[in-house]
Amino acid sequence: MTDRQHASVEDFHNYVLVTGANGGLGYAICCRLINEYLLTRPSTHSLRLIITTRNKTKSHDVIAKLKDHIFRTRKHHKVHEKTPLVAKIYLQSEQLDLCNLRSVQKLVHRLIRSLPKLDTVILNAGHGGFTGVDWPLAIWTVLTNFRQAVTYPTFKLSDVGDLTAPQVPESTSTVAKSTQLGQVFCSNVFGHYMLVHGVSPLLSNLPASPGRIIWISSLEAYESAFSVDDLQGLSSSSAYESSKRLTDVLALSSGLSVTQPWVDRFLPPPADHRPSRQYVAHPGICATNILPIHWILVYAMTAAFYVARWLGSPWHTVTPYKGACAPVWLALASQEELDAVEDNAGAGKWGSAIDWQGEERVSRTEVQGWGIGGEVGDNAGLPKSSRPREVEDLSEEDKERFVLPGRKCWQSMEHLRAEWEELLKEEDD
Repeated sequence: MTDRQHASVEDFHNYVLVTGANGGLGYAICCRLINEYLLTRPSTHSLRLIITTRNKTKSHDVIAKLKDHIFRTRKHHKVHEKTPLVAKIYLQSEQLDLCNLRSVQKLVHRLIRSLPKLDTVILNAGHGGFTGVDWPLAIWTVLTNFRQAVTYPTFKLSDVGDLTAPQVPESTSTVAKSTQLGQVFCSNVFGHYMLVHGVSPLLSNLPASPGRIIWISSLEAYESAFSVDDLQGLSSSSAYESSKRLTDVLALSSGLSVTQPWVDRFLPPPADHRPSRQYVAHPGICATNILPIHWILVYAMTAAFYVARWLGSPWHTVTPYKGACAPVWLALASQEELDAVEDNAGAGKWGSAIDWQGEERVSRTEVQGWGIGGEVGDNAGLPKSSRPREVEDLSEEDKERFVLPGRKCWQSMEHLRAEWEELLKEEDD
């Protein structure tokens, strides 16, 4: 078999890694990927779905749930597993603790040894770090501007300065305050960053199309929550929002010339074909357990989300399955379709949107300082229901405030990666 024939065969076998798949959005992404393959792909196509959880018990449970989902989907749609037009689904579970860089390294080594390639990595796992709700502020904002309050909330409470457990023995002489890692930052951004760099050879082993890295962000990625001088959000009372803003900045600025020296170190470009592409998506507003509130309040929150949708909000997907629309579309859309949008209209943040009747769709989403695609004026005239109240049409000054920090963020992330790789290597020695 020639290299060209081998590449064409491999095109039909899709290897997708999803982190944080044991529940919520991560599990919904897996279910939606499976449904897409079972119901729309021919038997010549197959999906190897590599899922990560934090321990073996959770891995066992989620594999059992996904197998049951496959069975029920086939039964519901009257699809027999030997029907010629049914794609094959293979499930593989792995353990990963993103707040433990050793765990990240071990997963990288296992994947490099066991997989021929990775088509897509969906970076979903994360940690909110929330401790509760500022109820006076929550009540006031809900009563005075209901739709904004339940779409762009500012009343969540978080701990400040939470750190991961020590990554190396405290007796190591090189361990200093500068090598401490914020828990939310490490879980939401840096652990994933180290993982993607480690598996970059697998993402590069795709002659026919570039590998895809899909960062999962949020509508709560507020510009005001992030400071480039506090990359890890250790001094911030909004560490989650800070990490999601950093996610947006890294993904959207990854194709700019000012960031290329550091992006190329993070993802060394292949010599003979296109480098991997980075995308960013968000699930809209889903009712999940990321916020620690009483179960009665969870029902009240869910009801409020439905009311917001009926009042015209395009972002209240409510259920994780509908929230998985954008990430799954990014994973499975043809490269030609993605390029047609992003090469012409600029890199953008892809969101799971919905109409009042509950029909989900993929929609480009406005980002503060970037607009829709990084072009001045490209967000002019957007409906108020789809944007934060304080956001205005993109100007040159706004974009400059996004691009320059983007360069510094990439430089800082690469410095931090190199520092930690060296530190872990010293401990091994």
